[in-house]
Amino acid sequence: MVTSRDVAQLAGVSQMTVSRVLQGSDKVAPETRERVLAAMREAGYRPHAAARTMRTRRTSTVGVVVADITNPFYPQLLEAVGRALDATGQRMVLWNAPDPGGSSALRALDEGTVDGLIFTTVTEGSDQLAQALRRGDPIVLLHRGLDSLDCDQVTTDNLAGGRAVADYLVATGHTRIGFLRGPELPSTARHREHGFRERLAELGRPLAPELTAQGGFAHDLARSAMRELLAQDDPPTAVFCANDLTALGAIDGAVSLGRRVPEDVWVIGYDDIAMSSWDSYDITTVRQPIADMARAAVHLLLERVDDRSLPPRKQEFPSELVIRGSTAHTTT
Repeated sequence: MVTSRDVAQLAGVSQMTVSRVLQGSDKVAPETRERVLAAMREAGYRPHAAARTMRTRRTSTVGVVVADITNPFYPQLLEAVGRALDATGQRMVLWNAPDPGGSSALRALDEGTVDGLIFTTVTEGSDQLAQALRRGDPIVLLHRGLDSLDCDQVTTDNLAGGRAVADYLVATGHTRIGFLRGPELPSTARHREHGFRERLAELGRPLAPELTAQGGFAHDLARSAMRELLAQDDPPTAVFCANDLTALGAIDGAVSLGRRVPEDVWVIGYDDIAMSSWDSYDITTVRQPIADMARAAVHLLLERVDDRSLPPRKQEFPSELVIRGSTAHTTT
């Protein structure tokens, strides 16, 4: 039977270093960690999970909570989180939780089934989650944040993303600008809309109420809303959508009316999911650096697992406007 001592000899490190790798400790250099993991694979080493949990009081398991796995954005985010966790020797357990507070995931944390949680779809209003965050429990908010709480959060600058879209549309001569909003509660939807509205007003092109509709982060709702916008006597020449799934629905709504994108109407999304770059859609969008965000979230979480007394940390990554074929001009 292969032991951790055998792995240590094969990797040329101490047995303590092997133990630290198994515990997911950040005190091991990346190149040393990879050498140890390679030695484990070569030797066929399989650590005894139950014994390790009793010894370290750690499960090396992290829970990840989403609310809508059918949205193409979240599988991409989960893939990035999974890679980041795997690189640190952690396992991932997924909760597709209908309630925004993830009560079942929080119970698992209290029971010691997982070492920490990454929430990707939080909204304001969960007392149970708020209490856990105030206690400094090992929880990190990824993608969506909470304005009302100081806690570990990893987001992108959604305000700047919305402002960048406004700058682009005004610079390219649009005066009839439409907007398909997201739900009211998520921070991502609120911040994108606020940045977009604020910048349009600053540029002398305030968003007209009749050119605003609810897209809801949903394809079918966005399709119907786009049809209503384009049926007006003076329809928008460009429509910003609160996320890429909404943009996909908007494009389908335009096509269903015989309108061409971008010849008759421009469509811009947000997130840069893989589908947005497909030839059939080729959507101009605002990119979130998903892989960087995932790595940052995992790093903050493992630090919180090791030390719950750490002060709350927030990391906000820049967003990037990506010009594609659903609009007809490059940036100027």
